[in-house]
Amino acid sequence: MCLKAAPNNVKGSESSDGHEPRSIGNTLLDCLYSRGLEHIFGIPGDYVLRMDKLIEQHQIQYINGTSENSAGYMADAYARLRGLGAVCVTYGVGISIVNAVSQAYVESSPLVVISGAPGMGEYANGQKLH
Repeated sequence: MCLKAAPNNVKGSESSDGHEPRSIGNTLLDCLYSRGLEHIFGIPGDYVLRMDKLIEQHQIQYINGTSENSAGYMADAYARLRGLGAVCVTYGVGISIVNAVSQAYVESSPLVVISGAPGMGEYANGQKLH
């Protein structure tokens, strides 16, 4: 199974092989890549900037869309051609991807949506950007 990550910021956490634990984002990208995904579509945004940076450093190529919805449609088309598609959008305006996701669902197109959101600390302090 490819999803067995531990957060990097948990004291005392280490992987079973003794290496530094991988972030969930890196583990997700590795898992998608191992399943043949070579491109992720998306729109950069405040709550996905860390994920965008991870994608930039990964073998997977990031392709910008003109809107969240267009990125979703591109990922859906990619999934139909390649067997798996992924799109990365941010919190708030990212909801506009819903039409593309609905189309992918109706057509049984394997689409992964990666979406950012405020962290627990931001919710607790009321420091949301949107």
